[in-house]
Amino acid sequence: MSKKKKRATNHLNNEVTKGIFTVLEADPKNSYNYKQIASKLEITDTERRNILIKKLEQLTAKDRIEKVSRGKFKAKHSPDTYTGVVDVNSQGNAYITTEELDQDIFINYPNINRAFHKDTVEVQLFQKRKGSRPEGKITRIISRKKTSFVGIVDLYKSFAFVRPTDNRMYTDIFVSLSDLNGAQNHEKVVVEITSWPDDADSPYGKITEILGKPGEHDTEIHSILAEYGLPYTFPAEVERDADRLDTRIHPAEISKRKDLRDVLTFTIDPKDAKDFDDALSFRKLGNGNFEVGIHIADVSHYVQPDTLLEEEAYNRATSVYLVDRVVPMLPEILSNNACSLRPHEDKLTFSAIFELSPQAEIRNQWFGRTVTHSDERFAYEEAQHVIESKKADIPADISIREGGYRIAAEVVEAIETMDRLAKIMRKKRMDHGAISFDKLEVKFKLDKDNEPVGVYFKESKDANKLIEEFMLLANRKVAEFIGKQQPQKTFIYRIHDQPDEDKLMALNGIVKRFGHQLNFKNKKALNSSLNQLLEDVKGQKEQNLVDTLAIRSMSKAVYSTDNIGHYGLAFDYYTHFTSPIRRYPDVMVHRLLQHYLEGGKPPKAEEYDEKSKHSSEMESLAASAERDSIKYMQIKFMEDHRDSPFKGVISGVTEWGIYVEIIENKCEGMVRIRDIKDDYYTFDEKQYALVGERKGKMYQLGDEVTVMVKNTDLVKRHLDFSLVMEK
Repeated sequence: MSKKKKRATNHLNNEVTKGIFTVLEADPKNSYNYKQIASKLEITDTERRNILIKKLEQLTAKDRIEKVSRGKFKAKHSPDTYTGVVDVNSQGNAYITTEELDQDIFINYPNINRAFHKDTVEVQLFQKRKGSRPEGKITRIISRKKTSFVGIVDLYKSFAFVRPTDNRMYTDIFVSLSDLNGAQNHEKVVVEITSWPDDADSPYGKITEILGKPGEHDTEIHSILAEYGLPYTFPAEVERDADRLDTRIHPAEISKRKDLRDVLTFTIDPKDAKDFDDALSFRKLGNGNFEVGIHIADVSHYVQPDTLLEEEAYNRATSVYLVDRVVPMLPEILSNNACSLRPHEDKLTFSAIFELSPQAEIRNQWFGRTVTHSDERFAYEEAQHVIESKKADIPADISIREGGYRIAAEVVEAIETMDRLAKIMRKKRMDHGAISFDKLEVKFKLDKDNEPVGVYFKESKDANKLIEEFMLLANRKVAEFIGKQQPQKTFIYRIHDQPDEDKLMALNGIVKRFGHQLNFKNKKALNSSLNQLLEDVKGQKEQNLVDTLAIRSMSKAVYSTDNIGHYGLAFDYYTHFTSPIRRYPDVMVHRLLQHYLEGGKPPKAEEYDEKSKHSSEMESLAASAERDSIKYMQIKFMEDHRDSPFKGVISGVTEWGIYVEIIENKCEGMVRIRDIKDDYYTFDEKQYALVGERKGKMYQLGDEVTVMVKNTDLVKRHLDFSLVMEK
């Protein structure tokens, strides 16, 4: 036999052997005869059929498959199968996370079996070699996470393809000309996958929305929302329902509530805020104590169950705060008007009122529906000026009114007293083991065309912390009020589990490089050392990196009817009561609280548990969209700074390059390993470093480097840097 013919025969043998295992392992519980196997493998010629019969006998003799009866064969061992969620990377490979295994299962691209990122799938585990990671193949898609994708149209003579912009989406989508829906060549669109025939290389789809020209500002912002399935307009029927609402405050409604319109009340918010969720009231009591009221917009009065408004609020579950706009949970007539606690207007509110001693100890508390009247509206900068100067004069440069002005002495006293009480409460909270995450927030100065002209950082000062502490107080005490009642009542809690110790150990390994150390002796020591770490890095070049890594080491806070406490805040009971204009769980909390105040019986927990999960998922999507919008604006900002060198810190190291975060503006981009020309570099996972093979030079997490912009891509939201080598 010639070498060429022998190679061909060996190839056929291997192909048939592989096919036998594919058929039998795909259905390990059933047995097949050779004709059934041949049919599934589409073997029709005599040569391959004879090889199949021979191979079945050989594999049985070697005990690799089982002969269950005359002429019937089945898989020897049923391979382990698991259910999990797909995490596709930009290379087209995937990992499956499953609760049944400690390690993720690696899926090579050929075994991904048409699954997409975040799909729920059944995965079959291959036999594991000693010391290797679990590996397998996807055998079944249980459910798709999504079927709509953002992409760019490539139009041909008789058909089109849509190229998804998400680099985790490994296939183009075929679109017939009749399903283009008016889209033009190279436009950015939303495409809905309708089918994926067995004999087709690409899925089939239809275009459902035209977003616009790639690179244009509105197109890209709408694309970010569309990628996460988030809306940017309200359906016309929802707007109509909102417009029909009677937003007047009638005497009959006031008579059902505690009337607090004569008590000094004011709001403190960002200077550009339009939706004022919360207001504070203050008065001195005859016994030397203070009454502080936390008054929250009574959204549940206007948004009633089983209405279009309710359905829309639930579906959205949260407002989305993008870099240049807010996509509200509620139509503007509610979010910015009827429910917004604007100054000099009577408003329907839901209140938590506390009598506090001068040492911030709670002497009495009351919860219920109220009517309030805000006397003043302040920006954080104005309240901060009062706290720092202890004066009533607001200078023109920070005033949100026309020019400087003077506030009443009783307001100054209220702000100063509440600031002092807030600081006592904050100290108690920190002493009890709370963790202080004051992460720098990147903000952009935008011109009238939404072009970024500067970057600044939002810092949390005493005025911010004053509001934060009283909101935390209301949230905690509402949760305690319901949570401590017996028998237990159905309620929505905001829970935060303990952190993963492995992640904390990894964090410790990184921060040691900067001279810091975590203390694992006990929970209190750990939290104290975490707070010390976060305090020590303030103002340092590594601050944003350490803050980000510390937050990633924590569990994610979620909504649940099952209370396990809030680790980060060191609270046994916690909920979200204070922001119903922008968070649906707060609306549910208001309804349940009022229901129980009226003596109602607990509803079934299952319905609220489902709503809690939905709210947590939508919160996560909104946070991802917010991050993407910041990334988009950072790239836009860096486009105009191509020729400038920047000092940066290595914020991530991978096998394909290093991520660098610029110190002065926190913009992050990648230096690809192929672009570092002075040596051949390899990834050292243990040292979080790229190491040069010839010269031994190392680029390690946390190192300071100088970079310049190499390439920007607004459509894919990629920012590439090149290293500026030291001379």
